[in-house]
Order: sequence, then structure tokens, then C-alpha cells
Amino acid sequence: MCSHALAYDWALIEVSDPAVTEGEGPHWLLIRRRISDGELAFYRAHAARPVPLAQLVMVTGSRWKIEDGSAGGKELAALDEHQVRTWTSWHRWTILALLAHAFLSVLASQDTSSQPGSDLLIPLTRHEIRRLLTGLSRQPAAPAAQLHRSRWRRRHQATAQDCHYRRRALMPT
Repeated sequence: MCSHALAYDWALIEVSDPAVTEGEGPHWLLIRRRISDGELAFYRAHAARPVPLAQLVMVTGSRWKIEDGSAGGKELAALDEHQVRTWTSWHRWTILALLAHAFLSVLASQDTSSQPGSDLLIPLTRHEIRRLLTGLSRQPAAPAAQLHRSRWRRRHQATAQDCHYRRRALMPT
């Protein structure tokens, strides 16, 4: 099961909705309760045939990856900064922003700067790559300072990440 599913209790209720007239198969209400504070979230689900709860939880979790990608495109590549005037300009802007986001993602996935046992750096993230590219392009006289700051920030992020994982490991399941 997904790692995020371990911090939640899940319930599944089959529902019928007279407003939904299309689609063969069951309709469900999937309920997620955060164990730490009891916060509830509700999802509607449908499949052509019965599906195990674990599979619905996994599919629900994949939604977060999509939302994260969309938020990343807005934050990292200014996907939401265009003032729509025409379809053509919006289309060009969207393609350019998505290409920039893809470029940052590919660079982050190919990072080899944080080898195991090097000096406890987390891998380069899309945000850090953008910060480096922006900083290096604005301050070409001091790239060593930019790289030093990046290594410092990533070392501290690795420490924070390690503390977070240790704390999560101590949480009751």
C-alpha cells in the first residue's frame, strides 16, 4: 500500500446517486481520516466492476502527484502568469511553461551531485535548480558563492528530512 496511506484510516461506502445515469458498476464514497488529528476527506469513486479498497487508496494517492505537478508548473515555470488575450498566445505560453517545468524535472532526475556518503546532501530539487539558474545568470561573478549556498541549504534540508522521517517512524501505525 502507498506510504501516505499508513497515516490514515480509510472507509468505503457503496452509494447510489440518481443523478448519475451513466457508467455501469458500483459508485463509492471513499472516506479518509487522518490518524493524527481526525481530519476527514471525502472522495467519490466509480469503477466498471468492484475494486479492492487498497487499489482505490492507491489511485486516490496518485491524484496528489498530479496536483503537485500542476502546483509545480505554476510556481516554478509561471504556468498561471499569462493574461489570456487569445487562444494562440495562451497555447504558446502554456507550452513554454510546461517545457520549462519538464526541463527542471529532467535536470533534477539526472542529479548525481549527492552521492551516498558524500556530505549528507539531499538531491537537487526543481526549486533548487531554478534558484541556481536564476542566481547564476544574475550574478556571473560569484558562482562559487551560489554553489556554496546551495550545498548549505541542501545539507540543512537533508537534516530536516532525516528528523522528519525519524519522527514519522515513531508514530503509531
